[in-house]
Amino acid sequence: MAVKSRTKPKADKSEPAPQPETAPAIVAFKGFDKDLRCRGFQFEVGKTYAHTGEVKACESGFHACEHPLNVFDYYAPAFSRFAEVELSGDLSRHDGDTKIAAGQITIKAELRIPDLVARAIKWVMDRTHSEEGASATGYQGAASATGPQGAASATGDQGAASATGSQGAASATGYQGAASATGYQGAASATGSQGAASATGPRGAASATGYQGRASGADGCALFLVERDDDWKIVAVWAGVVGRDGIKPDTFYTLRDGNPVEL
Repeated sequence: MAVKSRTKPKADKSEPAPQPETAPAIVAFKGFDKDLRCRGFQFEVGKTYAHTGEVKACESGFHACEHPLNVFDYYAPAFSRFAEVELSGDLSRHDGDTKIAAGQITIKAELRIPDLVARAIKWVMDRTHSEEGASATGYQGAASATGPQGAASATGDQGAASATGSQGAASATGYQGAASATGYQGAASATGSQGAASATGPRGAASATGYQGRASGADGCALFLVERDDDWKIVAVWAGVVGRDGIKPDTFYTLRDGNPVEL
């Protein structure tokens, strides 16, 4: 009778196949129209959306910008809404700015102009060496003055200025600049095209004098609006106090036909 030999099975030394790396989630900022839509797609705060197919910057996928002020390249501050988002899945970066296309996006929270300014300042400060003074004159620069009676000025294209101390002053004079004064008796001024100014402290003042600019303020703050024609000539001005004559607190206004119009 034949006897079959038994051999001890060899140990399996194979290793599991490497799994594709998943890019870590990226915090970014996205612009929308007044109805929270982008290119016809309807979004909602708190929801996550997934893209099917190739992800390529400027062509496909969900887009947002790492630099908060890059959103102004695609949505002007005076007529848009903005949100902090989280990008994940497949990612594709744009060579021209900080725009990223992603396979998945989560709309974390809607941001007002002061929120966007604060995040822009933090984004810049996290990547630069801070020196004494608060002035930003370059493209998309950000300046912040947090001490009492401090002053912050951003004069470059899409600059952001924020003054959070008592009696601080913030000025954004470049194209699509944003200025925010959150301290007591602070003043914010946006003089560039499509700029936005916000004064959230008591007795603050916000001024939007540029073409299609807008301003908002807390209850009791002063607003100053200037209307210009297509040649940038002043055609009307308006000044008022938030909380009077139908002007709502924390609401942006622009001047049309000589009258403040809620945005």
